[in-house]
Amino acid sequence: MASILSFEKVELYYGHVYALKGVLTALLDELGAPTGSLQTAQGSASPWWHPGQSARLQLGPKTVIAEFGALHPRVLKALDVEGPVYGFELWLEAVPEPKRKPTKTKGPLSLSPLMPLSRDFAFLVDRARTSDELVKAVAGADKALISGVRVFDVYEGKGVPEGQKSLAVEVTIQPREQTLKDAEIEALSARIVAAAEKAGAKLRS
Repeated sequence: MASILSFEKVELYYGHVYALKGVLTALLDELGAPTGSLQTAQGSASPWWHPGQSARLQLGPKTVIAEFGALHPRVLKALDVEGPVYGFELWLEAVPEPKRKPTKTKGPLSLSPLMPLSRDFAFLVDRARTSDELVKAVAGADKALISGVRVFDVYEGKGVPEGQKSLAVEVTIQPREQTLKDAEIEALSARIVAAAEKAGAKLRS
């Protein structure tokens, strides 16, 4: 079974496993994987991962797409490598083919000549909630304009209420017919915030 392995020093991923998950999710998006349906399962990854800092991405209870997190200290010792080192393993055969609706004729390729832009948001959510819920909600705020959503930072500490965490997300916006005006971007931002609040998140001030 072919797989992709990637290991890097933790500084490349801002010191947090959630940022690594964002890199992995972006790669799966490029491969056409149904990232919105992936489940994050902790405590079941292979023994070479740190049990408290690793997880699996899977479709349902049986189809494991990838594992990611910090390498186990025993592995680092055997390799004589100073940690922490984070990485992921992706099983290509497990990534399902993108579903296509049957059509009589092949539809035209829709590419926009306009440059995409990005906006960052930070939301407060309950500590027990997964980042997948927020990503799905934000992506659904405007499926025509939003081409990608990724979590790039998770913070718990000073300034964040007890029992909550701060999730920072980057939203990629792809204009289709014309460059968006400031008012249109503000309106889209309002829809993003509203969709996140509907999913139980609150914009962090």
